[in-house]
Amino acid sequence: MPRSSLITLTCALAAGASAFSYGAAAPQSSQEKQFSQEFRDGYSILKHYGGNGPYSERASYGVARDPPTGCEVDQVIMIKRHGERYPSPSAGQGIEESLAKVYSINTTEYKGDLAFLNDWTYYVPNECYYNAETTSGPYAGLLDAYTQGTEYRARYGHLWDGESVVPFFSSGYGRVIGTARKFGEGFFGYNYSTNAALNIISESEVQGADSLTPSCDTDNDQTTCDNLTSLMPQFKIAAARLNAQNPGMNLTETDVYHLMVMASYELNARPFSNWINAFTQDEWVSFGYVEDLNYYYCAGPGDKNMAAVGAVYANASLTLLNQGPKKAGSLFFNFAHDTNITPILAALGVLIPDEDLPLDRIPFGNPYTTGNIVPQGGHLTIERLSCQATALSDEGTFVRLVLNEAVLPFNACQSGPGYSCPLANYTSILNKDLPDYTTTCNVSSSYPQHLSFWWNYNTTTELNYRTKPIACQEGEAMD
Repeated sequence: MPRSSLITLTCALAAGASAFSYGAAAPQSSQEKQFSQEFRDGYSILKHYGGNGPYSERASYGVARDPPTGCEVDQVIMIKRHGERYPSPSAGQGIEESLAKVYSINTTEYKGDLAFLNDWTYYVPNECYYNAETTSGPYAGLLDAYTQGTEYRARYGHLWDGESVVPFFSSGYGRVIGTARKFGEGFFGYNYSTNAALNIISESEVQGADSLTPSCDTDNDQTTCDNLTSLMPQFKIAAARLNAQNPGMNLTETDVYHLMVMASYELNARPFSNWINAFTQDEWVSFGYVEDLNYYYCAGPGDKNMAAVGAVYANASLTLLNQGPKKAGSLFFNFAHDTNITPILAALGVLIPDEDLPLDRIPFGNPYTTGNIVPQGGHLTIERLSCQATALSDEGTFVRLVLNEAVLPFNACQSGPGYSCPLANYTSILNKDLPDYTTTCNVSSSYPQHLSFWWNYNTTTELNYRTKPIACQEGEAMD
């Protein structure tokens, strides 16, 4: 559901409107189409820059986002990536080196696809902005977090009594903590300062399994991850085109990759990027696939250890689901990084290609498209549904996965209302399939062996607001 329509839909439902009309109003004349025949999502740049650029909702399978008829959500477990940000320092170094080539030529007027450079300036004011969440423009990261908080209050507000203190959880990284706070302000509104309790979980390796960011200290071949920018011939073609239009730049395929990275991040800070139009749609499709490969082989199911890493969260959330809201609580909001979400999906066995992604071609129809999985601000929500008996299923408790606001049916089980999975079946499948994290990743016996902070949390509000200045290129933070 588009963000702007959630409150409108809520009001419409209160007025007795249809719960799911697919957005089609009654035709105004006998010649007006009820449904548009154009589907242009595949042409959107928002689906072809991997995890670098602004949030967009996942392309849906057409399953209704609202709870199925006769069902009510009674528990929510969400993990959200931090909001839109500036490039990392390492990405910034590559960008600046490639920009230096662009600006090295002796010209007073750029030509062709780079003509806009006569008026363009780099959107990162200085090196201290690298790593930071963006605060300007319509795609700003802090705005993303606050907006989703308000939407989830509209959707899940019935799970909070308006009086109790609710803990929520952030990994210990500056921009992640900022996202958690803004989401909290959006969800709790006027009561954020008194009824929300931010718990910050260190990203240190010594946290072991009691972490939102578990690591895996085993040897793993990173050759594929280190050689991705040379795979796509479109990057060479783009370099040749830009060099021909502006002689003397001598851009390489790697430079083109860096410049496309820069373009995809620019939208996080500005409403428009001319750099995006400097590259063709085919070049962006290739760039998106390189990003898919990066996540698949380096932080997803193509890495033999990632399912075990994701099993930490999958297994602990399974315990919450089985304990239910009366024993465990109803709201579990968590905040971390993109590479903490992709292992969870691997552990759950969803969006796994039938075979490893090829390195010599694009397998169109590939389910592992990161623009749909972990854009900036991307999030995975697990819903526990309490359902009445229907013609499809008996009364009971069901589980539903929602990725970036699109229902993601669980591969091995979809027999419940709205393609949900009976909790008992979900439990049986995960108990059978989840690998052991501590064994696979050689976790020291002196480190925590399981996730416990969802049950052992603080209820103070001391960390709800920052009290110190933000450090230059801040990373790890615990305040």
